[in-house]
Amino acid sequence: MENFNIENLIVFEDNHLLVVNKPNNVPVQEDITKDDDFLNILKNYLKQKYQKPGNVFLGLIQRLDRPTSGVMVFAKTSKAASRLCQSLVDGEFEKKYLAVVLGTLAEPQGTLVHFLKKNTLTNTVSIVPQGTTDCKRAELNYKVLVDLEKISLIEIDLMTGRSHQIRVQMAHIGHPVFGDARYKGDVVKGADLALHAYKLRFSHPVSKDTMTFIVYPKPKDLWKKFDLEQLLQIIK
Repeated sequence: MENFNIENLIVFEDNHLLVVNKPNNVPVQEDITKDDDFLNILKNYLKQKYQKPGNVFLGLIQRLDRPTSGVMVFAKTSKAASRLCQSLVDGEFEKKYLAVVLGTLAEPQGTLVHFLKKNTLTNTVSIVPQGTTDCKRAELNYKVLVDLEKISLIEIDLMTGRSHQIRVQMAHIGHPVFGDARYKGDVVKGADLALHAYKLRFSHPVSKDTMTFIVYPKPKDLWKKFDLEQLLQIIK
């Protein structure tokens, strides 16, 4: 796993919240690999920073796939965790992503609705007919920002938060996310997944103020092809 300075990943912190920029290829929670996971990394950071004895509470509110980077919020108290989780269930979170996908999309913007089923043995997700046992409805809106023919930069407004949702839905319509070895987007072997959660908006669990966070992807070679700062100023 790539080494990183956790302090450089902190976007915002107060007594109730910790907002962070998760790197690529770090699991949010412990998985079968037993690699260091982001939740425990952050707990250890708080334990050391505030010299807390014993276990540190940090509530996991949302998830990102291991290869996905981007902005996440964690709760530092159980009350904040409960309120944020309820807000998420009520659909009050705004979650937007940037993705580089293969090819040129037929429509410059659109809505994708599918039904997804996860195979826990292979950790893969498939699109299945509506009514299939244990399937879940998945919906997203996309907008093409830049079309370079072989690749396109799109903005995604995620309406539901299913496992591997963006990756599976985009692959299904013939435009897998660049670098996605699991869903046929690995045209360059070993490339990071070009999927980044760039915008998160929600109400503060205590003050009720609207909190908006915008975080750019790490400026690696692929992302450097796009003027993200200018684009995000236009679309935020």
